[in-house]
Amino acid sequence: MSKMADEKVMGAPASGGGGEDAGELSPAEARVRPLETLLRAAPLGLCVAAMAVMLRDMQTNEYGTVSYSDLGGFKYLVYANGLCAAYSLVSAFYTAVPRPATLSRSWIVFLLDQVFTYLILAAGAASAELLYLAYNGDKEVTWSEACGVFGGFCRQAKTSVAITFGSVLCYIVLSLISSYRLFSAYDAPVPSHGNKGVEIAAFPR
Repeated sequence: MSKMADEKVMGAPASGGGGEDAGELSPAEARVRPLETLLRAAPLGLCVAAMAVMLRDMQTNEYGTVSYSDLGGFKYLVYANGLCAAYSLVSAFYTAVPRPATLSRSWIVFLLDQVFTYLILAAGAASAELLYLAYNGDKEVTWSEACGVFGGFCRQAKTSVAITFGSVLCYIVLSLISSYRLFSAYDAPVPSHGNKGVEIAAFPR
């Protein structure tokens, strides 16, 4: 116990009442911040573009009328892009304002990045499956392909899905950045010098 107490004292900050908010931005964080802000703003344009293309996706011919709203997967794509665009705007403003990266803020950004990454990825995957069925059909359930009749509708939907996967790539990179920032704040586990060989997890910095 005395050794653990000594390690806590040695690892404590020199200032008395700063807490976790007392830190300042390191030079590396100051250099990375503008790049991260641009990366967080990039999905905003991509999500708005994908949403706008899908919202205008409708075709009428002698066989009838088809619209994105007729398919649940495409409606989900529109909602997901709208939510991710709003999050990109908020997170870009949040990142642009200089502030010390505390542990609680790092956890919040990490969790939100994960949620929105999976949200937009699921929307893109569901829409891609719909497009596959529209182009190829499904012989096992006797579904015929529809893009031979509604080619313009399928091409516009494919454009929207392709743009969506562009925003997915941005969110994956952002998730990696926030993951690194969060987990690099923790020290690696240190082996105990006792007889039982129990490992003690280090406290977060």
